[in-house]
Amino acid sequence: MIDELKHFLLIVERGTFTEAARHAHLSQPALTASIHRLETHFGARLLHRGTGGATPTAAGAALVPRARAVLAALADAGRAVAEIEGLHAGQVRVGAGATACTYLLPPALAAFRGEHPGVHFLLREATTDEVLDALHIGDLDLGVITHDGGEPWFDDELIVVAAPDLPHPERAPFVCFARGSTSRDLFERHFPGREVVMELGSIASVKGNVRAGIGVALISRSAAAHDLAAGRLVAVPHPETPIVRPLHLVHRGVDRLPPAAARLREVLLARRPLPP
Repeated sequence: MIDELKHFLLIVERGTFTEAARHAHLSQPALTASIHRLETHFGARLLHRGTGGATPTAAGAALVPRARAVLAALADAGRAVAEIEGLHAGQVRVGAGATACTYLLPPALAAFRGEHPGVHFLLREATTDEVLDALHIGDLDLGVITHDGGEPWFDDELIVVAAPDLPHPERAPFVCFARGSTSRDLFERHFPGREVVMELGSIASVKGNVRAGIGVALISRSAAAHDLAAGRLVAVPHPETPIVRPLHLVHRGVDRLPPAAARLREVLLARRPLPP
């Protein structure tokens, strides 16, 4: 049933039998036969077929997350056996926000890489919700998130920064991250009503515009450390700052981590970032 489950999910993701068959390098009759076997096994129709494409029935919709979980568990099992048997060095898939990916994780990942140079890394920049969703369906092994519910890892501090020559920074508008980010949520909670002059998608673009004097920004002290030390930015004192943002390490359970991911977890907990 493994191939049949893969074919079913492929149709759900691609939206049509034609696209799924092309992606799977199968003929449409072969793909149709695969779905028929799956529907016979479960005793239920799993897909609506129409001129607009293929969509899951109620039974199919119930199967989708479970099929993904089954395939993820099998992939984890295969990776664990292969790593233990020495067939290959393993793979670790990590998801985190921009600050963690850019400034907090690299030292620990470099240390791990030095210990295990053959391990393949996937580091995905994502929001907390995206990381949790990916963990749930088995697309990631480890995540660093800003919500409670995992292992405490690092207390990130957010401060207000400005260009050194910006006049009256206490009254300047803010250069912000896009809505939906943790930093934006904290800005709106602690600085209600303040003018937003820009909404940007990356730390680099936020810092670049702040250095140019466009406005001030609420960003991680870790993200601003090099600019502060070089005098390209200055910290602007404010009664609301520093804002502590606890970061947590999350996974689907220590006993469910493949060996390479389990070792990376140990390294991350042992080599927590140092405050700047």
